[in-house]
Amino acid sequence: MLTLQEHTLLSKSPAIPGLSFRGFAGEGDYPKMLAVIEAGKHIDQVERSDTLDDIRRNYSHLTNCDPYTDMLFAEINGKVIGYNRVWWEKQEDGTLLYNVVGFLHPDWRRKGIGAAMLQHAEARMRQIAASQPASGQEFFQVWANGSEHGLRALLENQSYRPARYFCEMTRDINEPLPEAPMPPGLEVRPVTEAHYRPIFEAANEAFRDHWGFVERTFEEEFPNWLEDPDFNPALWKVAWDGDQIAGMVQNFINAGENAEYNRKRGYTEGISTRRPWRKLGLARSLLVQSIAMFKEMGMSETALGVDAENLSGALKLYQSVGYKEVKRSMSYRKPLD
Repeated sequence: MLTLQEHTLLSKSPAIPGLSFRGFAGEGDYPKMLAVIEAGKHIDQVERSDTLDDIRRNYSHLTNCDPYTDMLFAEINGKVIGYNRVWWEKQEDGTLLYNVVGFLHPDWRRKGIGAAMLQHAEARMRQIAASQPASGQEFFQVWANGSEHGLRALLENQSYRPARYFCEMTRDINEPLPEAPMPPGLEVRPVTEAHYRPIFEAANEAFRDHWGFVERTFEEEFPNWLEDPDFNPALWKVAWDGDQIAGMVQNFINAGENAEYNRKRGYTEGISTRRPWRKLGLARSLLVQSIAMFKEMGMSETALGVDAENLSGALKLYQSVGYKEVKRSMSYRKPLD
């Protein structure tokens, strides 16, 4: 195991005066992490609104990750300028993914620091992989926004290649809505606490067909739901066929983003339909109902993200109700040999 507390310089780090590396030091690092995220998001054209509470909540629910062994911090004369974190997950098809997410202050990019940190992350992920039973393909994985040109160049220089593309789409709330009646026999009902587990399990079942699906349990995810400030089941559109959930849209509003970017956006996300109710127009109807709801609430636009290669035809569905692509992101992967 790499014990960062015992070392102040990585073996392949650039010779920069004052540069050192260390491990995670606890909650006192959260404000430093937030400062690095804030410093880079504008130049990277990444729209996000993080708070200390967000970071604290996320790090209290990590899966397959111990921040004390799986994080690396870069400092210049004792000031944090970057960090990364690794974790692993297993897809439904047995593929093992070793993920890394990282941030580096723009003033310290293109100096070899990011490459050294990524190589260190790969070394840690190889350690983790050595303890996992072989079950299929294994990849390093990093997610990048299309506008993160520096990160993409770094990844491609380190032999990562795009494995999948995703579109962020938005829709003007005032554009006309198409007719989209509910399929016969189905109805939307208000969500109650008793529905949380059935909704989770129905969504899990529906998304099992999607690329990159990783199984989660209700016990793992439910605490995140309750603590997430965007959690508002009153906005969800869940369709029932008798006592069976047929499909849903788990709508939400990110108030922090709306305030920071001076907009009124509602997210029509978590769109899923279980197999017996597909090809009936259910997702289209629930999506149109969601857009109409947000219009009544005074929103000016809706947004969603979609796998550009989704085999269910989701991209065409969203385009058919007025969504247009505004940004693109990608999953970069590299085989773990």
